[in-house]
Amino acid sequence: MKPPTLDDLRRHALARSLFAPTTLPRAIERLGFVQADPIRAPARAQDLTLRHRVRNYRAGDLERRYAALGLEEDYFVNYGFLPRTTQALMHPREPRTAWPKSRWAQAAAVLDFVRERGVVHPREVDARFAHGKVKNWFGGSSNASTQLLDGMHYRGLLRVARREGGVRLYAERESHAPAADAAAALDTLVDLVLCKYAPLPERTLSELVHHLRYGAPQWADGRRDALARAKQRLPSAQVEGVRWYWPAGENPASLRHAVPERVRLLAPFDPVVWDRRRFEAFWGWAYRFEAYTPAPQRVRGYYALPLLWRDQVIGWGNLALVAGSRLQAELGYVTGQPPRERAFRSALDDELAQVETFLQPRPGRSAPGPA
Repeated sequence: MKPPTLDDLRRHALARSLFAPTTLPRAIERLGFVQADPIRAPARAQDLTLRHRVRNYRAGDLERRYAALGLEEDYFVNYGFLPRTTQALMHPREPRTAWPKSRWAQAAAVLDFVRERGVVHPREVDARFAHGKVKNWFGGSSNASTQLLDGMHYRGLLRVARREGGVRLYAERESHAPAADAAAALDTLVDLVLCKYAPLPERTLSELVHHLRYGAPQWADGRRDALARAKQRLPSAQVEGVRWYWPAGENPASLRHAVPERVRLLAPFDPVVWDRRRFEAFWGWAYRFEAYTPAPQRVRGYYALPLLWRDQVIGWGNLALVAGSRLQAELGYVTGQPPRERAFRSALDDELAQVETFLQPRPGRSAPGPA
C-alpha cells in the first residue's frame, strides 16, 4: 500500500461514509450509531444524516420505525441511536455521580409505576408523583420527574420505548450480566467509534476514546490502555506531520474512491463533518455549529448545513420549509461566490429538490411533531 496523501484521506472519508443508499437497518448497522439532536431546522440531525444513506428516506422515518428496528437510544461518545448489541456492551453502567438513598427511593417508586403501565409518558410520571421543578443544565427550569427519568435511563433501569412528537416514552429495561471481558468489550467500542468517523487524526481518536466515559464510565481507568491497543493494531500513516488511523483492511490511497458529481447538504453532526479538526485539515476553513451562539455573533447562521460539492465543502446552507411545502434556502460560500459551472447549478437544484421531498410527510402520515 502506498502512503496516502491528504487528498487520498479526504476521498477515503467521503467514500466510506457516504456509501450507496441502502435500507434503514443496513445503514444504521454500517454507521454503527447515529447521533441525535432535538433541533429541527429543517429536520433533526439524525434524519439529515440518514437521508444520504437510506433509499427514499423521509424526515421522521427513524422515529416511526424505531420500535421495530431493534434499536436503543442511549449515550455512547454522544447521545443517539444504536443497536442493542452495542448498548449491551456498556451496561450495567456505574455512573460517576452516586445517587443518595432518597433518590434511589424515588427511582424505585417510579420503576414500580412503569412496570404497572408498561410504557409511560413523562407527564404521567409528573402527574403521579409531583416531583416539582429543578434547574436544568441551561439555567432554565425543568420538571424534576423528567430529570429523574433521564437518570434512570442512563443507569439502565429504563429504556426508550418510542417517541411521540419528539418526546421520549419509557419502559422497563431488562438487566443483564456485565461483559465477561471488559478489555475486549472496550476494544469493540473503540473500533465502532473509529469505524464511524475514520480516517481520524491521532488527537481526535484519543479524544473519542476519552468520550467513552459517557457510555461506559465504569471503564474510565481502562481507556488509556484501550487507546494504546488500538494504536498498535490499527493501520496508520504520517501525513503532513499528523498521524492518521483507519480500520484494518481499508486502503485510503485506493483509486476506487471516486468523487461523485453531486451536491450534498450535510447535518452539522454528520460523520463527514463531525470532527472539526479533520474538517479544517480537509477543507481549509473552520466550520462552527452556531445554534447556541447569540444571534448577533453568528457568522453562518442558526443551523448552517455544510455544502459538499464533489469532494470539497465549499459553503453552507440555512434551510426552512415555507408554508409547509416549499423549501427556502439561503446559501453562503467560502469564496463569496458559487462555482460558475453549469454542472454545479444542476447538482444543487437536484439536492434542494431532494431535500424538499425528504421534508414532506409520507402519504397518510402527518409531519413529525415538535422537538
